Amino acid sequence: MIERYLLRYFLAVIDSGTFTAAAAQMAVSQPTLSAGIAKLEREVGAKLLRRSSQRIELTEAGSQFAVHARRIEREFNLAAAAVGGIAQPATLRLGVLTTIASAELAALVARIAADAPGLAVELVEGNATVLAQHIARGRVDLALTAVQGDATGDGEALRSEPYLLALPVGHRLAGEAALPGEALAGETMIVRRSCEALPETSRYFTRRGIRPSFALRTPNDDRALAMVAAGLGATVVPASHRHPGVANPALIGFDLRRTLVLVRGENAREGMAAVVDAVRGVFGGSGGEGVRLGM
Repeated sequence: MIERYLLRYFLAVIDSGTFTAAAAQMAVSQPTLSAGIAKLEREVGAKLLRRSSQRIELTEAGSQFAVHARRIEREFNLAAAAVGGIAQPATLRLGVLTTIASAELAALVARIAADAPGLAVELVEGNATVLAQHIARGRVDLALTAVQGDATGDGEALRSEPYLLALPVGHRLAGEAALPGEALAGETMIVRRSCEALPETSRYFTRRGIRPSFALRTPNDDRALAMVAAGLGATVVPASHRHPGVANPALIGFDLRRTLVLVRGENAREGMAAVVDAVRGVFGGSGGEGVRLGM
């Protein structure tokens, strides 16, 4: 029989990403945790983790085992709470794309709180690749992500949106409805490092001979837009990203769009239907059949 502490060690490693962080989380030494993982692998008869100098990865067997480990740990906690007479609220883990606009995410959280007051929600941020891994490993129950181009994957399309320029409202070009990339020659730019369209944006300007100077490179979209409003530079954002003091002309010839997608994990969870309805309400989902989309 596999002892529970071994499952907890394993989950701590894949959630924290390193043995050092997992050992600190479990309040044990790193050698103790490593010995526990080795014992677990012996008991299940398979290699669960692939270790490199920079990161920890799940093997195929580890990915399959992680789903069952999470289910066992969740059920253990629920059983302990029931026996102890403790009312433990249901928790639903929602993966959220890092580049979802903060105002819309806040609206979603408020709507879930109103529609499902007894449900605890844990938000787990990441890019599209990380969220796909979280869904596959059972780390999240739902994922609000985005797709582009011709990549494929299973998901329910919510809405499609273009990318727009973000300029200070006092900028000489802020009053234009649409601008060619060449109009940005000589302008200072701000790089949104988390943007899923960053490679395409860079190629768009490079093809037009535009090689701007950069005043800021940041993974924080709110900071990037605040700095645009302050006059530090311009950037490119999804149309849903709005900020006081920022104008959003279209960028002529930059036709890339992103489609927001809701992806579900394998197992139905308490409160999932309410969260799905809330996501559709905020992000424009129709509630129709799932479509084949990128991930």
